[in-house]
Amino acid sequence: MVISVASGKGGTGKTTIAINLALSLKNAQYMDCDVEEPNGHIFLKPKIKERLSVGIPVPQVDDSKCTYCGMCAEACEYNAIVVVKERVLVFPELCHGCGGCSYVCPAGAIKEVEREIGVIEKGMAGNIEFVHARLNVGEPMAPPLIRKEKNFINDSKISIIDSPPGTSCPVVESVKGTNFCILVTEPTPFGLNDLKLAVGMVRILDIPFGVVINLSDIGTREVWDYCNQENIPVLMEIPYNRRIAELYSKGIPLTEVLTEYKDKLSKLYDYVSSKITP
Repeated sequence: MVISVASGKGGTGKTTIAINLALSLKNAQYMDCDVEEPNGHIFLKPKIKERLSVGIPVPQVDDSKCTYCGMCAEACEYNAIVVVKERVLVFPELCHGCGGCSYVCPAGAIKEVEREIGVIEKGMAGNIEFVHARLNVGEPMAPPLIRKEKNFINDSKISIIDSPPGTSCPVVESVKGTNFCILVTEPTPFGLNDLKLAVGMVRILDIPFGVVINLSDIGTREVWDYCNQENIPVLMEIPYNRRIAELYSKGIPLTEVLTEYKDKLSKLYDYVSSKITP
């Protein structure tokens, strides 16, 4: 079973839910797919046992074979390869690794070489299997790294995927293919606006989902009204609690101190599992 935790915007408590849900289960795997800024390790403090380099194939041109016909440049949708007067310019940072340029080259002048874009680290955090990935600084594309990370989903465990914030390509890559998506929001105008975007995303991906409302005793009731209108289940509410904020600032999972949340998250999981078709 794979459960993704996402949010239309940052700062709603997505990582708090993902981490503490994993801590509330007996057979969990936590995967931090927010590869541009992973922070689950701050709370779980895993012992890293394995580190893997991840790359994508980029073109390398053999000038002795190249006829400068320009077919490679025409095939590239991202302008990662450009042919000028008797010269081929390659821009690796723009390359999406599709291999189209080498496929269409009539002279066989292009081969693909691996370029590292990030790393995947695996380990254990107590009884939780821990996986996260880090995108190298300056790299523009997170989805290829997220795809490689998701290859390490352990089918024998309950995998909790901590997605990036927003609704862009990295989020779609993290969420797609999961059995259920927990959307975390807050009762503010921004929270509601971005929740609607996230709901649209998971509906297009055809993933069952529900909503967790953080800071539930502030703001207005518009988020509840929206969920009622759209028949979206509210899975859990977390009221404002200064103690939770203090624990977060110290990198301490809330279930370690406020133990009642372990039971609440266990019940949330029971509901989620009941909505997943075998």
